Amino acid sequence: MRKLFFAAIMAVCLLAAHADEGMWVLHKIDPRTQTVMQQLGLKLSAEELYDPESGVSLKDAVVNFGDFCSGVVVSPDGLVFTNHHCGYSSIQALSTTDDDILKNGFVAHSHAEERYAPGLSVFFLQRTEDVTDKVLALAEKAEKQDKERMATQTEEGESEPPLTHAEAIELAMNQVSREYGAVPGGRVRLQSFYANTKFYVSFYKEYTDIRLVFTPTETLGKFGGDTDNWMWPRQTCDFSVFRIYADKDGNPSPHSPENVPLHPKRWAKVSLDGYAPGDYCMTIGFPGSTDRYLSSYGIKDRMENQNAPRIEVRGLKQDVWKKWMTADRTVGIKYAAKYAQSSNYWKNSIGMNQALEKLGVIAEKQKLEHTIAYWLTTQSKATQERFDGMLTTLRDTYAQRSELMRTVLYYSECINGMELPIIATQSMGYAMQKDSTYAPQLVESLKGLYKDFDARLDEESCAALLRLLVEKVDDAHKPRTLMHHVDSLFQGDMTAYVHDVYTRTVFTTPEKAIEAINQGGTDTVNNDPATQLLRMLAMDYNAHVNAYREFAPTIQYNENRLTQALLEMQQDQPHYSDANFSMRLSYGIIQDYTAEGKHFNYFTPSKSILKKAAQQKKIDDYKLEKDIVKLIRKGDFGAYADKRTGDLQLCFISNNDITGGNSGSPMFNGKGELIGLAFDGNWEAMSGDILFDPALQRCIGVDIRFVLYVMDKWGNASHLIKEMGL
Repeated sequence: MRKLFFAAIMAVCLLAAHADEGMWVLHKIDPRTQTVMQQLGLKLSAEELYDPESGVSLKDAVVNFGDFCSGVVVSPDGLVFTNHHCGYSSIQALSTTDDDILKNGFVAHSHAEERYAPGLSVFFLQRTEDVTDKVLALAEKAEKQDKERMATQTEEGESEPPLTHAEAIELAMNQVSREYGAVPGGRVRLQSFYANTKFYVSFYKEYTDIRLVFTPTETLGKFGGDTDNWMWPRQTCDFSVFRIYADKDGNPSPHSPENVPLHPKRWAKVSLDGYAPGDYCMTIGFPGSTDRYLSSYGIKDRMENQNAPRIEVRGLKQDVWKKWMTADRTVGIKYAAKYAQSSNYWKNSIGMNQALEKLGVIAEKQKLEHTIAYWLTTQSKATQERFDGMLTTLRDTYAQRSELMRTVLYYSECINGMELPIIATQSMGYAMQKDSTYAPQLVESLKGLYKDFDARLDEESCAALLRLLVEKVDDAHKPRTLMHHVDSLFQGDMTAYVHDVYTRTVFTTPEKAIEAINQGGTDTVNNDPATQLLRMLAMDYNAHVNAYREFAPTIQYNENRLTQALLEMQQDQPHYSDANFSMRLSYGIIQDYTAEGKHFNYFTPSKSILKKAAQQKKIDDYKLEKDIVKLIRKGDFGAYADKRTGDLQLCFISNNDITGGNSGSPMFNGKGELIGLAFDGNWEAMSGDILFDPALQRCIGVDIRFVLYVMDKWGNASHLIKEMGL
């Protein structure tokens, strides 16, 4: 009777908990989830969403953009929409002080004017296959062989540790991956799902000749900057346009003047019909990482030992960077992309900690863990034995690792914030092969490290970060080697020490570095003060990392057991796996929300950007060029005006479930037509990577009509509008 009562209560709770939540793999959407989607307004069948045989389902219009974002093909000539911040590093790399397209924007009025973006790739998912049985069978075989080895080892007195289950899984996955081998013009990616209980292999086609077609000004593409990042309401016109090039047969080909625009079988139709509250909305993209099944102990560790150090270190570094970037536009261009990348995750960490605390997420997780513990008492002895001790082990192991985790984060954030020592160390590759046939390529690679580097900025940043590291890390984990060196030679003055390093090093410019290496070889790198600085830090850092890693298998094993227990307890409900940068679908509706007594509308009107632009003398992030202000104030929105409001709607929100990596994801209506591009989440729900709150969590998208308006009326790119069939 107790089991029946418990099951009934859980069924009621879960029905509410899973509404509109989830990042679903397209080839395994549960029929119950498909039914809910159709009830909300989806007009497409499962085959119209995912059909690996035809190449014309909706998934074929969606791309992995650059292996860090998402995008969507919108024309028969391979035109791709993604976010401005996704194309930002390529736009920045193509900018110079004489041709500052980052600041001024860019429009290619012909294919010949489109600019190749070196290093940028676009991936099309071809198909996904379930290889769970194969991986688990190989893992079981590896564990069996290891037990036999251990028996022999005991007899012979050897001491090699036993193979863990996670290691057996990794060995099996590596073996299966090798069986598939390399794919010409593509990539094969084998990934685990549902806490190492499911395994899927995905096949991708990779195109590397990608060219910039259109970008708005930085003020439009980043409107609101750090001030509005992760906030709603927004007015950011966060888009950029690229084109995919291929050989004459449509196959991937290295960049070449002989290549032609790709003619895909499927592209997304752009809709000018807009949306209304309650309308169906769907994203398809490549969400990067979530931890929805993480234990309460893991969440506490994330907040205190990972987010907190990251917030502190990056905040300090960014203050130094911002000062130099503001004072010198050349430096501003060099560090624009790096600052944006650093700042984005910095503010994410701030918002996550605040939201997790405000929403009481740890307490909610603890309740769930108590529910799982109670459920186990109703199960068979065998089930209880499988999950025995997982919660107490997690509690104790996280506590033992706590200070080491904090230490590792402080070290890694500080070390990664110091560019010169890293450049000096990376130059060893050239020093070792300077007389080989690869030397010219290595020289170019070395010069590339300096393209976005400023030694003056880096010196000040390095000194500040080292002082912070010494101050914040506890006595048992301080960088003793470095501190002894600074104390003995510079009387403990870290600023004086860093200045000496940057004065004596040969790695402040590529010319000096190459000349010195050509004369002195590897000795030049080994004896340089910048290399020695990193080596001193690494001696202590590596010891802390090795100690930290000893706890990882136990934590991961028991986190996986906790997830498996939850899935078994809730086996009558559909579940999605944590995001892992595989293609996922999320669904929901256009919907406003209320937080802390304040109501937020589901879209932003044109006047809202003018209101913020009027504050640009006080708030630098609200700068907007006079011609853009004049254009919007004119109010001639034509076909891009909303039919209900008569206004140009800028951005909008839905309750779609997204995370990092979803940036640039197409937002579709129920007919699979493009209505926007996802680019952010809202501040009140920054806990979303760990806990989805349907009342608060919102996906922020730029309205596709705002995008087209800027392309047409500001960029005079009517040829691109026509290319999309509008």
